[in-house]
Amino acid sequence: MTETLTVDGLTVHYATREGALQALRDVDLNVPAGQIVGIVGESGCGKSTLINALLQLMSENARIAAGSVTLEGEELVGAPSRRLRDMRGRDISVVFQDPMTSLNPVLTIGRQMHDIQYREKISRAEKTRRAADMLGRVGLPDPVAKLDAYPHELSGGQRQRVAIAMAVLMRPKLLIADEPTTALDATLEVQIIDLLKELQREIGCAILFISHHLGVIAELCDRVVVMYAGEAVEEGPVADVFNTPSHPYTAKLIECDPGRMKTKAALLPAIPGDLPDLTAPPTGCIFRDRCDKAAEICRTSPTPSAVTGAHWARCHFAGGGRQ
Repeated sequence: MTETLTVDGLTVHYATREGALQALRDVDLNVPAGQIVGIVGESGCGKSTLINALLQLMSENARIAAGSVTLEGEELVGAPSRRLRDMRGRDISVVFQDPMTSLNPVLTIGRQMHDIQYREKISRAEKTRRAADMLGRVGLPDPVAKLDAYPHELSGGQRQRVAIAMAVLMRPKLLIADEPTTALDATLEVQIIDLLKELQREIGCAILFISHHLGVIAELCDRVVVMYAGEAVEEGPVADVFNTPSHPYTAKLIECDPGRMKTKAALLPAIPGDLPDLTAPPTGCIFRDRCDKAAEICRTSPTPSAVTGAHWARCHFAGGGRQ
């Protein structure tokens, strides 16, 4: 299967007064063409840093200390700025969590969808037709009229559909969806999931779906990567990872899912302990201090261990290891 996105050993540091904050460490990731791969993890796991590194739009105090990012074999790390600008919006598109911050509030929807097509050597009338057609395909009623609307005149669900239409208008090779359903109610969430599935089948692009919502990941994605404190700790087909979690962090994350609760409770379940200080990460397993299975061997760094087939976990006890 052709790999659209390949991330190999990606390591990202932020310069701080306390030293280099190691936000990502040796992350490997593959997103094949035609598949949807999910990234899941609690706040601080490195999801946002990963997105910024893929887009090569990092803050001034960030640097890629090691690793590579390739899109259909083309290296993005260190690529010329002009080439990266050409790829953003055409080869790589993003749907952000809050469309009110990603859509320009003082420009009409039509103007913004025209601007996306600035590279296309077609007439303004054709750009308008394509924009209206895409708005119709994402389920917006009266799409021609919506071209004259401003973002604040639309509901939250409609704005998110506009953001998706803008992201797929150029038929990108890779679509990054950054928690696009977080601000929506449950009904709209289901609609957006179905919409992304439909568009993915139609366009054939690869989708990297970022979320902390396990139910959405289970419903939408083919594979899932679990991240913790800047590391990818488990990866595999969604059913395998959720049914037989092989890293203690994955198991605890699933246990904390409110959707699994059978009875009412005053307090939601949580993972005890705090995230480690990433300016001085502990030696050995990064999850050791919060893990109830930790043993002396966990003071040494685990390597990814195969569980079954394409399912692996970065744990000494995974895949029939020590008990």
